[in-house]
Amino acid sequence: MPNKAQVVPLAGRSATSAAAQPSALLGRVRDLASTFITRQLQELFTSADDTLFDMADRASSNQEQTGLFEAMRELRLQQGVIEKLYLQQLAARFASLGRQASTQPLESVATDRDSMTLVQNDELEETVAINNMVSKVMGRDADLLEHLSARLGHLVQRPLEAEDNPLSPHILSRQFLDCLNQLGFENMQIKLILLKLFERSVLEDLALLYDDCNQLLVAAGILTNLQSRQAVKKPPRVTRRTIGTPDPEAQSGGAQASQQGTLEISFQDIQTLLRGLSAGQAQNTPADAVPISTNDLMRLLTHLQQHNSQNQPPGNLVRQQIDSILQRANQQSQKTRIVGEMDNDAIDLVSMLFEFILDDRSLPDSLKALIGRLQIPMLKVAVLDQSFFDSSSHPARQLLNELGTAALGWSGKDSQQRDKLFQKMEDIVHKLLNEFTDDPVIFADILQEFTAFYGTERRRSELVEQRVRDAEEGRARTQQARQRIEHELNQRLLGKTLPETLVRLLQDNWSQVLLLRHLKYGEDTADWRDSLQLMDDLIWSIGRHSEPADAERLKKLVPQLVSQLRNGFEEAALDPFATSMLLTQLEVLHIQAFRHLKQQLSRAQPSDEHPATADTPQIEAPVKPVVLTPEELPESLLHTAEQLASQDDVPEPAMVEVKQDIELPGKEKNPDDDESTVEQLPADDPAFKQAERVRPGSWFELKQADSSSVVRCKLSAIIRATGRYIFVNRHGMKVLDKNRNGLALAFKQGELRMLDDALLFDRALESVVSNLRSMKDA
Repeated sequence: MPNKAQVVPLAGRSATSAAAQPSALLGRVRDLASTFITRQLQELFTSADDTLFDMADRASSNQEQTGLFEAMRELRLQQGVIEKLYLQQLAARFASLGRQASTQPLESVATDRDSMTLVQNDELEETVAINNMVSKVMGRDADLLEHLSARLGHLVQRPLEAEDNPLSPHILSRQFLDCLNQLGFENMQIKLILLKLFERSVLEDLALLYDDCNQLLVAAGILTNLQSRQAVKKPPRVTRRTIGTPDPEAQSGGAQASQQGTLEISFQDIQTLLRGLSAGQAQNTPADAVPISTNDLMRLLTHLQQHNSQNQPPGNLVRQQIDSILQRANQQSQKTRIVGEMDNDAIDLVSMLFEFILDDRSLPDSLKALIGRLQIPMLKVAVLDQSFFDSSSHPARQLLNELGTAALGWSGKDSQQRDKLFQKMEDIVHKLLNEFTDDPVIFADILQEFTAFYGTERRRSELVEQRVRDAEEGRARTQQARQRIEHELNQRLLGKTLPETLVRLLQDNWSQVLLLRHLKYGEDTADWRDSLQLMDDLIWSIGRHSEPADAERLKKLVPQLVSQLRNGFEEAALDPFATSMLLTQLEVLHIQAFRHLKQQLSRAQPSDEHPATADTPQIEAPVKPVVLTPEELPESLLHTAEQLASQDDVPEPAMVEVKQDIELPGKEKNPDDDESTVEQLPADDPAFKQAERVRPGSWFELKQADSSSVVRCKLSAIIRATGRYIFVNRHGMKVLDKNRNGLALAFKQGELRMLDDALLFDRALESVVSNLRSMKDA
């Protein structure tokens, strides 16, 4: 069903009293707008999450990707605050309508500010973006907004220009931008993306809100002579109710269970389908049959509601109970009493809706039975107000959707006695069964109570879930960094014979510095490149050299290397005693490198005492000990050189050959990654396509292999760096971690089943309409 916001007064008798109280009417318009804004902002946040994720996936650099992920995390954390702040500002603007002195319009405030200082580039971009958004709305919906402004002006007894209307597109857009600025969103690219999503989620549907508000005020007797056009129905939007390719233009919407167009059908259309199927039954109705009044039907339903309060009968048994009571009444009175056509259609449709709900595999059985007990209360609402079927913002319909959404993540293993969600839903059902007679206002009160309760529960779980995502993303970045460092070490050390001191220094100590800098700065930075260059220079510095230029380079390079090593070890907070010992051993390697270089240079020089001739036999001179002068060494090595000179025998450094790939400690191993124990599906297996189409936010049912229990979990994140899929329960706790092959295997073996997480009422109505059309065409 579309996100239409039609609200038709549930009781027409309240129009006169409401008209006598302008503040009460203003409050109802404000509440209508608040409901609309809350729903559309949730759509915006879902769209933003998908959009920023897709952008990060296509980012051209690590820095850009990191910035987008940071923005996505910040938006997730702040979305509740944004919604609360926005609704507070909206309420304040409605409150100011009743005052005689109006606040200065936003336009003039901007003009005054611009006259005092030059407009910054960012402010100019924001202004241009908002002006473009506003112009589109005014081109479509100017007359609806003007009529709404006239009616609100009539309530507050002063002229109200369209731009001063709290629901004008300019005020709504500027309010959203102000919320972002107050909460520290400074990245202009991110703000422009969010403004575009605000346009798609909120502004594009303003015609529906304006039309609903106008209808509300007209029903209350406010300027009924204004001829307002009906809100233009938008073409069906593709909703991502199945795992599939996102709308390339919108790049929005949560992961749902099937990808279908939004259902556009009115209750009158459904009545036509119902009566077409029941035409044969109508011929069997006696000509003298008398329809019972709606009041009599309501009394009958109230009787059934009290009778069935403890054990609600499923599906069409309610219809059978009604028919049975009427049949007994007919026998006693000798008159044929039937249910009227309109009421009969409502009974049939509600029965079909609840048959779907009670068969819905996406709802857990215990909560399915609990929600099923609301059939008669919902039927009574439908009889009283048939806009229940047409208006997505109807409180009773919204309540059913909220209960269905909350039930989606509830597992049967949860304790019903201790679980707050189950207890709250049970209290709501009991309250409706025991207190609802013929005043549908109770649904609005209960809806507000439940959304407040569930909102608190959801925010708590979102905080826990965010910590899980952050931890998993941090773990993935660490794993990716380790793999890169292992590659760099193996590239330089594998297959070579080097001093053991150098290998330990690089593998056990400098690798930790590399890990820290990779996580802190990324690969596309000078810090990372300098850290890699140090390894190359260090390996060269302990090598065997023979050129005169090498002596000068070595003398200049060694102090720099030692200084960089000390700074890196301190930065990584390594054990200072252990690293000091390593650096001392490194000094010995460097002194030996200087000795070897001096020896090679002295051999290359010809001897003046006995010049060589062609007839002179080549006698190899005895090797003399190489003595280094202070001028030939860096100052940092002089102390160690003196100590070595006083020793009679300086041992050669221990050498090791690096034969195996270097693997850094701390690597986590997941059972799914063990190819020797886990079945590996062929690359063309269809299960991989199913795995690749899932999106974060989708709900699943998991059959645990070690028990017969079933757990419901949500895909919280796809860690692209490691290819891992992270699942959490409704409390935000991690319950499952799969790689791509493991996820495909779970789908193929039936361990994991995706749940349909679209709105419960909408799914039920869509299924009923589809069945009715199929039966008609059969």
